[in-house]
Amino acid sequence: MSAVFDEDPILGRAYDARLVRRLLGYVRPYGATVAASIALLLLASLADLAGPSLYRIGIDRYIAPAGPRHAGADLRGLTGLAAVYLGVLAAGFGARWAQSYLMQAVGQHVMADLRARMVAHLQRLSMSFFSRTPVGRLVTRVTNDVDALNELITSGAVAIFGDIFTMIGIMAVMLWMNWRLALAVFAVLPVVYVVTERFRLRSREAYRAVRTRLARINAYLNEQITGMTVTQLFTQERRRLRAFDELNAAHQDATLAATRNFSQFYPAVQFLGALGTAVLLWYGGGQVVRGAATLGVLVAAIQYAERFFDPLRDLADKFNIFQAAMASSERIFRVLDEPVTIGDPPQPEPVARVRGDIAFEDVWFTYADGSRERAAEGGGTAWALRGVSFTIRAGERVAIVGHTGAGKTSVINLLSRFYDPQRGRVLVDGTDVRRFPQRELRRHVGLVLQDVFLFSGTIADNIRLGSAAVSDAEVQRAAEQTGAARFIEALPRGYATELRERGAGLSSGQKQLIAFARALAAQPEILLILDEATSSVDAEAEALIQRAMTAALRGRTAIVIAHRLSTVRYVDRILVLHKGRLAEEGTHDALLARGGIYAKLYRLQFADLD
Repeated sequence: MSAVFDEDPILGRAYDARLVRRLLGYVRPYGATVAASIALLLLASLADLAGPSLYRIGIDRYIAPAGPRHAGADLRGLTGLAAVYLGVLAAGFGARWAQSYLMQAVGQHVMADLRARMVAHLQRLSMSFFSRTPVGRLVTRVTNDVDALNELITSGAVAIFGDIFTMIGIMAVMLWMNWRLALAVFAVLPVVYVVTERFRLRSREAYRAVRTRLARINAYLNEQITGMTVTQLFTQERRRLRAFDELNAAHQDATLAATRNFSQFYPAVQFLGALGTAVLLWYGGGQVVRGAATLGVLVAAIQYAERFFDPLRDLADKFNIFQAAMASSERIFRVLDEPVTIGDPPQPEPVARVRGDIAFEDVWFTYADGSRERAAEGGGTAWALRGVSFTIRAGERVAIVGHTGAGKTSVINLLSRFYDPQRGRVLVDGTDVRRFPQRELRRHVGLVLQDVFLFSGTIADNIRLGSAAVSDAEVQRAAEQTGAARFIEALPRGYATELRERGAGLSSGQKQLIAFARALAAQPEILLILDEATSSVDAEAEALIQRAMTAALRGRTAIVIAHRLSTVRYVDRILVLHKGRLAEEGTHDALLARGGIYAKLYRLQFADLD
């Protein structure tokens, strides 16, 4: 079985002015620090430029004309010049150290701001976005892609100013000292340009290949580690490992291709630099012999020539960093530009008091974009709910049952406003839920899902979910109501027991009981919604939950969704959904007597138990 991945589009351009402007928006708050960093970098570049000129002065003024009669004076001059050179080196070192520290600080601040912005935006996105986007891809966006931007800020964009300034400065000084010697060095530049351009084009493709294959590995690992139980249960380790080996080998090949490109470029530029220096030495040596140039000028020119090619190599490397940042920024901003489809209204309805009346009015809902995804039959939209209408009075306990895919969970999703219907309205106390602030609406909803998610932390933290409003006494009372206190208090550290990721180490039933306690501890004022919540507990635990729920749901509106019909026999009313429509409605006894869909479900379930 091969893995299929929904790839992000590959970046088409190496430079995108729109993306650069958006990136600068995150750097702008630290503009003064960046400006200081650029000034320090230019100062360090000036210090680098001063070295060969000091060599020239030392040779031409103190060494070349030196003789026994002038040895004392020359020695004093060299001593003073050496002191100046040491001062220049110290100034350059200090400037580079301060510049590096400042840009690292800016990079860390920008990364923190960008990651906070991304996580805050992800929290506002609807469930439909997460249902179609692999978790591994999102983790890559918040981690690896943001790191690529940090590298651009700390060692890319600002460093380019220093490289360009150094190259221009070297060219200007060499032309000023001796333009003939300068042209001898610059003769190899056309070849350097061809080599650099070839490297630039190949590095862009190599980077794309590496990043694409890394994203595939991240997505595959996230899926496989999450589903490790299934892999081991069905003895699929070898097949899964072979699939990973293919992805890993593809990433290795792409990385080696990029490495080959780098390994060819740097020696080529170094060779061309050495060739330019050799030409300079041959031609400049002749100039010195003929008296057209001094020895100090030749030595300084050789020093400048050797330093001239370093910025060229750095600029090519900076291009690779810039290309990485452009690709990463495009993916980051694609996440940030994801529209918030479930948002609060401009003028939300105030939530002073909620009674708990619920109404669905001709609700049509699909998880897919109806214009893109079509059902197999008739080419119509794959509706999860089709014209569903019902009312639930405040304090009433209602069960929703039906075959898998009948639309039961969709009712929960719409009521909690994880999604909005395409047609019709969902009302709470006569007000469309789209008129409420989401936080206020969900504050009244206690939700227990079949797939319980527990966070790393203590049991008490998982029950209160970090809410300071829930006291320790309320946590314990909720656990006692659901029967969770019995196994929690038997643990060595009780409520302070640290849970591992997703509650590893607890049974499914224990995790379900903690989820119930979490819902009760929040004291939902109106709604307690249970989504197949007792499907993972044994008969004894289910009996405990049923007794606790009888007391806990008193005075609250309750919707119970369960495949196990024994858990819904004593609710006030049962709604039967079939293929997205409300097919039947009534009490348990009335629906059995009717002999319809509910009666068939009941007979099938209990026939399986016989």
